[in-house]
Amino acid sequence: MKLPAPLYVCNEGLAFLLELAALAVLAWWGWEAAENVALRLLCAVAAPALAAVVWGLFAAPRARFRVPLGVVLLVQALVFGAAAAALLALGRPVWATAFGLVALVNTALATADRRARVPRGV
Repeated sequence: MKLPAPLYVCNEGLAFLLELAALAVLAWWGWEAAENVALRLLCAVAAPALAAVVWGLFAAPRARFRVPLGVVLLVQALVFGAAAAALLALGRPVWATAFGLVALVNTALATADRRARVPRGV
């Protein structure tokens, strides 16, 4: 299913916002995960940094490594799932559910569109 141009642009913009939100939620969770201020800073920086590095290596549009679509989807599921789990751990179950559902629909639309744009036999 190839998305119409306006929907494609909106879905890609939403994907970017979801990625930023996931990083912000992981930083928030990292900050709340420890008592000591130094450890809080470390966790608040390390959690989103790890997600960003993995995303950049395997799932970004200009990823360092070209991997099969299944691996890209796995990385996206891990990062978005970690953000949803972090929201649950932060006591925000409604936000976790909403985030997870929006990420799932966004990823499904992007995947269907990506498959429709790839020429057959490639």
